[in-house]
Amino acid sequence: MRFFPLRTPLLHVCGAVLLTASLSVTNCAAIQLRSETVVAFNQYIKQTEAHMQSNLQSSYLYIDSLPQAQRDDAVRKLRAGELFIEPVKMTEEGKAIPVPGGMIHDWVGIVFIPGATMKQTLQVTQNYDHREKVYPDVLESKLLAREGDDFKVFMRLYKKKFTTVVLNTDYDIQYHRIDDTHIYCNSYTTRIAQVADPNKPDGPEKPAGEDDGYLWRLYTYWRFEEKDGGIYMQVEAISLTRNIPYGLEWLLGPMVKSLPRESFKGVLEKTKGAIEAVAKK
Repeated sequence: MRFFPLRTPLLHVCGAVLLTASLSVTNCAAIQLRSETVVAFNQYIKQTEAHMQSNLQSSYLYIDSLPQAQRDDAVRKLRAGELFIEPVKMTEEGKAIPVPGGMIHDWVGIVFIPGATMKQTLQVTQNYDHREKVYPDVLESKLLAREGDDFKVFMRLYKKKFTTVVLNTDYDIQYHRIDDTHIYCNSYTTRIAQVADPNKPDGPEKPAGEDDGYLWRLYTYWRFEEKDGGIYMQVEAISLTRNIPYGLEWLLGPMVKSLPRESFKGVLEKTKGAIEAVAKK
């Protein structure tokens, strides 16, 4: 269990986590998304969501399942302004779920926002028309449709790190209210298309699943709890990307493990800052 001061730039966004550590895989030929890779990802999601539903009441936040002493320490650090960030690995009958032709990245992060209310939090997280004002990696965002607590959203994502990537992404986002102090949100990509020329964001797209494999699937799960005079905000992000090319594991492996952790530090910081700004008005 590790905590981090709030700092570093954004790589992920609320409701739509951006590019993952797969950006470390550069200068590689396009790769085909295989059907067995999708099947494995779907099985991973099935197991994950079943686990989430089973502990919705008993362990609303990830830290609630920790031993009491560790949980108390986690809460103390969160209320002191630190972040909780951990990698997660779902198993099936105690065994890892194999993902032929791809990699699943699964991380959870929590932040405490003192003085914030649930209403102020949702005012920020549901403002899908202005994501680019909060997150530097969003070139364009638009609410396509809303029906009650269900949203359809478009975002054009940009990231320049080891290479430059522009993705056009669509999402189905669903909010669920347990009570006035507990609300959770599930966000699913329904389309991810890599722009062929990142210098021309409005230009042609590569065929879905026949691209560079930087991001094939992205599901994010948000939980909000109003407690202790503020909001505990948790996000678990599960993404599917291409494998590390054979022979480069020794070079790229450490980056694939470290970059998502840095990403969570950024998204939680930016989201916290946006909610704090609303709370001060």
